[in-house]
Amino acid sequence: MYRVAVLYEHEPDAESYAEHAELCAQVPGGVFRHGKITGAPMGEPPHAYYAEWEFADEQAFQSAIRSDEFMATGKDAYKRGFPQPAVEFVELS
Repeated sequence: MYRVAVLYEHEPDAESYAEHAELCAQVPGGVFRHGKITGAPMGEPPHAYYAEWEFADEQAFQSAIRSDEFMATGKDAYKRGFPQPAVEFVELS
């Protein structure tokens, strides 16, 4: 299983992010989820908002991150002025 993890230091505007999430859900071959980070084991969490795509296998992941739809999500986030997130690719065992 593969994931694209997106971590925001500051929470994006809820209404604008809901519109953005509709675009994110169009990325082929994956499931998109997002939500507010509510805490950490010790102290304040370093991030305020989390989003992810989950893919069943490497082929679906590789196809998705090269898709026009995936590229459009980054352009849309930039256009909306969302805070610059940390984006990481994860392979789960």
